[in-house]
Amino acid sequence: MRDRTAYILLLLTTLFWGGNAIAGKLAIGHVSPMLLTTARWSIACIVLAAIGWRRLKADWPALRGRLVFLAVLGTAGFAVFNIALYSALLFTSAINVSIEQAGMPMLIFVANFILFRLRVAWAQIVGFVVSLAGVALTAAHGEPARLLDLDVNFGDALMLIALVVYAGYTVALRFRPAVHWQSLMIVMCGAAAIGSAVFAVAEYVHGAAVLPDAQGWAVIGYTALFPSILAQVFYIRGVELIGANRAGLFINLVPIFGTLLAIVLLGETFYLYHAVAMAMVLGGIAVAELGGRKAA
Repeated sequence: MRDRTAYILLLLTTLFWGGNAIAGKLAIGHVSPMLLTTARWSIACIVLAAIGWRRLKADWPALRGRLVFLAVLGTAGFAVFNIALYSALLFTSAINVSIEQAGMPMLIFVANFILFRLRVAWAQIVGFVVSLAGVALTAAHGEPARLLDLDVNFGDALMLIALVVYAGYTVALRFRPAVHWQSLMIVMCGAAAIGSAVFAVAEYVHGAAVLPDAQGWAVIGYTALFPSILAQVFYIRGVELIGANRAGLFINLVPIFGTLLAIVLLGETFYLYHAVAMAMVLGGIAVAELGGRKAA
C-alpha cells in the first residue's frame, strides 16, 4: 500500500513538472515570462506561508543567519531557472525544452564530482557522455554540425543556461539549514518572488511586459499550484514512503510527460531526432545509475 501511494504521488509530481513547459508555451501572448514567474512564486509564497507560518516562526532562529544564502538559492533555482525556461519557449518547442531538462541529473553529477570529488565509476562517465550527446542533438535540432558553427537556436541556448543554473542550485542545497521543508520553501519562494520582480520591472521598462488575460491567469494558477506547491509536497511524501534513491528515478519521467503533453495539447511535431535524443538521454542516465549503484 505504501509503494502504491508513493507511485501515484510521484507520477503526479512528474506530470505536474512536465506540464510546466506546456504552461510556459501556453503563456506566450497571454502573460510575459518575467511577470509569470513573479506571479507564480508570489502566490506560492502566500499559500505556503498561510499553511506553514507556525513552522516558519519556530525555525526562524536557524533561518535568520542563512537568509542571504537562501535568498540566492531561491532566486537562482526558482526565479532565474523559470525565467530562462519560459523565455526559451518563446524561441523553441516545448518538446525540445522537455528533453533538454532530462540532462539535468548529469550536470548535477558533474558538479558534485568537480566540487566535492565524489567517486565515479566508468559507467557513470559513459552515461554522462551519452546523455550530454542526446541533449546536444536536441539543441542542434538533429543537425550536430550546427554545434560546430555555434548555430544553436537562442531558446535552446537559454534552456542550457537554465540547466546549469538549476544544477548549481541543486548541488548547493546540501548546505541548507536543517529546518522543516515548509519553512525552507516559504523563504525561498519569497526570495524568488522578490528576485523575479526585479526582472519583471525591467521587462516593463523595455516595453516587453504582457499583462495576464484569462488564459494568462489560468497559466499562473497552474504553475503556482501544481509545479510549485503540490509537486513539492507529493515528492517529499514520496521520498518518505520509498526513499530518495527509488523516488529520484521517477524524475526521468518529466521529459516523457513533457513531450507527450506537447504533442497532445500543443500539436507539436515529434521528429526522429527527438526519439533518438530521448533514448540517448534516458539511456545514459540508466547506465550512470547502474554504474553508481555497483560502485556504491
